[in-house]
Parts: sequence; structure tokens; C-alpha cells
Amino acid sequence: MENLLGLLRVRVKRGINLAVRDVRSSDPYVVVKMAKQKLKTRVVKKDVNPEWNEDLTLSVADPNLPVMLTVYDHDIFSKDDKMGDAEFDIRPFLEALKMNLSGLPGGTIITRIQPCRSNCLSEESNVVWQDGQVVQDMCLRLRNVECGEIELQLQWINLPGSRGL
Repeated sequence: MENLLGLLRVRVKRGINLAVRDVRSSDPYVVVKMAKQKLKTRVVKKDVNPEWNEDLTLSVADPNLPVMLTVYDHDIFSKDDKMGDAEFDIRPFLEALKMNLSGLPGGTIITRIQPCRSNCLSEESNVVWQDGQVVQDMCLRLRNVECGEIELQLQWINLPGSRGL
């Protein structure tokens, strides 16, 4: 991967009001995909408001590719049911990383991304300078499902020897 820019750490925090796919609840997990990479969280049993707080790390070579996210309900005897999907653009986050932010007070908002028809944000997402690094919190509204949102946080990991931003 000589075109590697660095690593994107996607912290899958939690699901909110996810769809019910088993009798009264669901056993949700999240699959995160970018280009040919595919990572998944653990399954949380019988919970439509699961707390994962799990870090998934993607190698980023092409910043123009969206990150795709799909929530599934884990079933033992049948194919796992889909519980919606979403995607997000990492370009605003990467643009913020390129700025010279040293000396800024912690908690400074660098960029605000408004929810709109072309993104899956359910509320404004802020890219923030925090503890000496750039982070972006986002809440995604799942598509192709009756309800549900997923909360994420993005962080960047610079790799020695990668092309960098």
C-alpha cells in the first residue's frame, strides 16, 4: 500500500433506537466498509440501544471514498437481518487535519457539517481540536430501515512511512 495516507480510527460508540428484528429486540452488530476493507464490531445481545465503544481501524488510500456502515441483527439459525445502513464522507475531517492547529485551545470547533439530503447525519457534526488531536463526532441516521441511529467518532493515526496528507 504505497499510497497509504494513514489510518482512520472509527470508534463505533452506540446505537440508538435500532429496529426490532427478533421478537422483542435485536442482537445488533455493525459492519464498516471502505474500498476492499471490511471490519465488524462484536454482537450485543438483545439490545436496541447497544453500547459498543469499539475501535475499528481502516487504512485510507483514497480520501474520496465514502465509509459505508451497515447494521445487522445476528441470528443463529438464519441469515443475519439487515437493520439499515449509512455512509459518511471523510473529506471534511481530512481537510481539518491538514490545517496548522497547534496552539489552539482544546475544544475548538474547526468545521461544522450540517445534516442534508446528501449525507446521513441526523444532527450537526463537528470536527474538533481536542487533546492535541482532531476528532469528529457524528450521529448517523440509518437508511432503508424504519428507525435507528449510530454514534461514531473519527480519529486519525499517522503512520510512519506513509504518504501522509
